Amino acid sequence: MRLELKDVTKTYGSVTALDHFSMVFEKGVYGILGANGAGKSTMINLITDNVKRDAGERGGQILYDGEDVLKLGSRFRGIVGYMPQEQGYYDDFSAEVFLRYMAELKGIPKRKAREQIRELLEVVHLSEKAETKVGGFSGGMKQRILLAQALLGEPEILILDEPTAGLDPKERINIRNYIAELAKDRIILFATHVVSDIECISDQVMLLRQGKLLMVDTPQKLIESIRGKVAEVVCTPQEAQTLRGKYKVGAIRQRSDGLILRIVGEELPPEFPRVDHDINLEDVYLYYLE
Repeated sequence: MRLELKDVTKTYGSVTALDHFSMVFEKGVYGILGANGAGKSTMINLITDNVKRDAGERGGQILYDGEDVLKLGSRFRGIVGYMPQEQGYYDDFSAEVFLRYMAELKGIPKRKAREQIRELLEVVHLSEKAETKVGGFSGGMKQRILLAQALLGEPEILILDEPTAGLDPKERINIRNYIAELAKDRIILFATHVVSDIECISDQVMLLRQGKLLMVDTPQKLIESIRGKVAEVVCTPQEAQTLRGKYKVGAIRQRSDGLILRIVGEELPPEFPRVDHDINLEDVYLYYLE
């Protein structure tokens, strides 16, 4: 099981959304981090063929087990589960009918579809809402039904674009833990702005900036790469404003003796107390991508 992007480029007029992008995905969870416009959605849309590659050699190749996914056609689409960031809904469909409809589009036999739908509604905590129309769902419930449809057919490749948007903390943890379990026998691409969602479950984290793959490594090694580059400073609100103008500032906490600013940067004053044992992926994101 191997998904490979080889020298993939995508342009929109004069804008290069993905720039000679190469990456190999094998079993496991790949967290994808990047600011808006970094190329995350473009990469996903190229893999799912929702967006056409640039013509000729310039577009590069996307291969699954050595074969171009465009040549595989419906066979490739049959092994991909995709949860888009936004999707149109049939508001008059109940949750169960919506999933049955999606199962038919995927060509899943009816008996197998019924079993999977029942199981997936339990996984996303919507069993009691099976007969409720999707149009009456909250934003978080719609996210959960989108995740359920992506899992129909037990896909070998699962692509999730902001899967926890709109979920409360408890549901976010439940979904995150379930995704971690799924990664044992499939490839999972997890694009998000919520760094904490991927920190504990990603085997590899990809950092994208301006259409290029800046770095990819384990969370531990990415964290190690900025050791000595993170500090915390106790200061007044006035001092905080000055520091914000000079450094990348992350978390801010209030304490009885003042504000605590988390500062990330290459050149930090020696008097700033360094943080060496409490660095996290949010610090990594701030250091490399902000």
